Amino acid sequence: MTDVDVAVVGAGVAGLTTAYQLGKAGCEARVFEAADVVGGRMTTLREDGYLIDTCAEQMAERGYGETWRLLAELGVGPAAAPPIGRGIAMWRGKARPGVAQTRGLLTGAGLSLRARLDAARLIRGAFDTGRPENSALGGTTVAEFAAPHHPDLMNYLLQPIVSGFFGWDPARSAAAPLLALLTAVGPPPTWRAYRDGMDTLARALAAKTDVTTGFPVDQVVDDGASARVLSGTREITARAVVLAVPAPVAARLHPGHGSAFLRECSFTPVVKAHLLLDRPLGGPDYALMVPAAENGTVSTVIFDHLKHPGRAPEGRGLVTLMAHPAVVPELLDASDEDVASRLTGAAEALVPGLRSATRRAIVRRVRHAAPEATPRALALRAGFEADLGRGVVDYAGDWVFLSPCSEAAVRSGLRAARRLAGRVVRPVEEGGAR
Repeated sequence: MTDVDVAVVGAGVAGLTTAYQLGKAGCEARVFEAADVVGGRMTTLREDGYLIDTCAEQMAERGYGETWRLLAELGVGPAAAPPIGRGIAMWRGKARPGVAQTRGLLTGAGLSLRARLDAARLIRGAFDTGRPENSALGGTTVAEFAAPHHPDLMNYLLQPIVSGFFGWDPARSAAAPLLALLTAVGPPPTWRAYRDGMDTLARALAAKTDVTTGFPVDQVVDDGASARVLSGTREITARAVVLAVPAPVAARLHPGHGSAFLRECSFTPVVKAHLLLDRPLGGPDYALMVPAAENGTVSTVIFDHLKHPGRAPEGRGLVTLMAHPAVVPELLDASDEDVASRLTGAAEALVPGLRSATRRAIVRRVRHAAPEATPRALALRAGFEADLGRGVVDYAGDWVFLSPCSEAAVRSGLRAARRLAGRVVRPVEEGGAR
């Protein structure tokens, strides 16, 4: 006798979506999460009246169809995620507005005229966020894709975006998933942020699912007809298990799967310093991309109080500094004080007065922040997806689609639930007992 129909490991958006959908189908699904809160890479920290998005920063009104349908079903209306209404600037000696907007093609947004023409051609072609491997670009890396074009295209557009949003290395990362995502989500002023924190969707799902937090899983064992989830001396048996954790974690928890894709699906780490300010700084754009050619320490500056006014108490500010991928390895094990000092010092030239305005710094390290869409992983993705649902251990997460966004996480959860629902519902026994 098993303890539960489906045990879902991971209370991020993918795992919670999976459990919620299974519950609707009549399955008994239980979510087990190592952390004390739900959300995974979409958690929000609440400190002294500040709402601090610790990893994911925004969503989109375009290209997020499954997310918006799920939100509506949960009773979370569009007003819960209002448009940011501001753009993104590129630093080239100063902040230059209009990145990824039509106006940027006219004003420059840090690009030369030739590079602007090359950028206008970027959006041509068919890109599929669900099957990025089908693109005509194949396994072309971002660096290889940019090589025939003006150097500004790489140095003042692609590299800052790739490194600043995902922590990717353009020489390692495939261009097709990047372009699929960029062309799907539309211009930055249409992007949105959940009013009450980026964990809004996770909290809404968790309210309708059975979630156990503070439950770190050590191993998942496939017994053929069922599976066991092991956590210290505790053991949960289930008819099926969904690993809704980053691919490297999934590979460690269930090494018996032996998938080449799981081995190749690496993740990039991210280090952030969230600065609680005594006054608002920055503007008019809510984010500033910083090319490696201009600053090799800070890759992105997010003015969270401009992203949504509720992110900081009235009259104060909240700024997030994201470390450049080149310095992340050494910052992962540095003290919080050293990380905050180094990032704040490097950002002072970008945001004058940042040091003096900072009341407190909160440092966050996310060792598995974004799936890294390497050409090798891209080549193996379709085969991995085709094998899903054939055993008692299944998988969910944005990495299943090699698309670092919450829409991919939601989509993967819906598909995992669909694969499992038809074969794990226990038959109704005499008397109505299951």
